[in-house]
Amino acid sequence: MFEDRKDAGERLARALEKYKNKKVLVLAIPRGGIEVGYEVAKYLNADLSILVSRKLPYPDNPEAGFGAIAEDESTFIFEDAARWLSKETIDRIIKEQKQEIKRRIEVLRKGRPLPEITNRVVILVDDGIAMGSTMRAAIMLCKNKKVRKIIVAAPVSGRAVAEEIGKMVDEIVILEKPVFFQAVAQVYRNWCDVSDEEVIGIMGGWDSKS
Repeated sequence: MFEDRKDAGERLARALEKYKNKKVLVLAIPRGGIEVGYEVAKYLNADLSILVSRKLPYPDNPEAGFGAIAEDESTFIFEDAARWLSKETIDRIIKEQKQEIKRRIEVLRKGRPLPEITNRVVILVDDGIAMGSTMRAAIMLCKNKKVRKIIVAAPVSGRAVAEEIGKMVDEIVILEKPVFFQAVAQVYRNWCDVSDEEVIGIMGGWDSKS
């Protein structure tokens, strides 16, 4: 069990020790991944930014998703899941999430572009990986941008998803892989949604120290 995202981030950072002082770039996926990513970047003396990747939610069950889209429009869709939805519905949901991506870039990254990531070593961080769609879209973005090395790092993931994602990247670091994994929140004693304001505060603190 992790106390909270700060605790998880500190532990994840130590598991990534070999990247300390190596000028790597930590890209945190908002909003839950920001606090974890902050702790990782701080410990590794790395650069930190936000990569926006959004789940494509089912219309009748927004907690579940049939895929995800990243800020460069890299799109991952589960084949089986898409069969249940019409092309019009999928296109509408993609359009809605593009709008939310635009909003998040404006609000959380102050409208700034993603840092130059071509030929860099990038660590993609989230607070946990459930279905893994947002992480897969983020990985697709990194590949499109010709990142030199992609490391995925998260405190928790299901075993099967970790294995699938591991095949897409150079390295994957997951601290906990519960046998019975239902939700990211199950490994956190203190779990609550992260607000835009909290993300802005965390990134504001980072900007002022760097």
